[in-house]
Amino acid sequence: MKKMILTVVALMSMTMTFAENESAANLNTTEAYNMTFNMNKLSQALNLSDDQIEAVCEIHKSFSAEMMFAAQYGKEERSKKIDKAIIRDLAYMNFVLNEEQYRKYLTLLNITLRNRGIK
Repeated sequence: MKKMILTVVALMSMTMTFAENESAANLNTTEAYNMTFNMNKLSQALNLSDDQIEAVCEIHKSFSAEMMFAAQYGKEERSKKIDKAIIRDLAYMNFVLNEEQYRKYLTLLNITLRNRGIK
């Protein structure tokens, strides 16, 4: 009887540890896909006009939502969703930003995605 209780306790501990690690991995994944950042600093870095700031904010809200949505999928499907979100974001930003601003934005986005382990 004592052995059985110890076995049950050991199994429960292993299960709880696994569940805790799984939750931590999911949390880290979700945090990596959270694309919120300081819009004031971005507008200064890109030297955005007032109209551009408004447009970039709206584009970024959509991009952030798409990235958080992508984080919920499995690896293969997530990759497809991320690629679509990035392509859409870049197309919209290319429309709103001038050439110099777009190059800077592209650099900042690439660095952000690389630092978060997404691309």
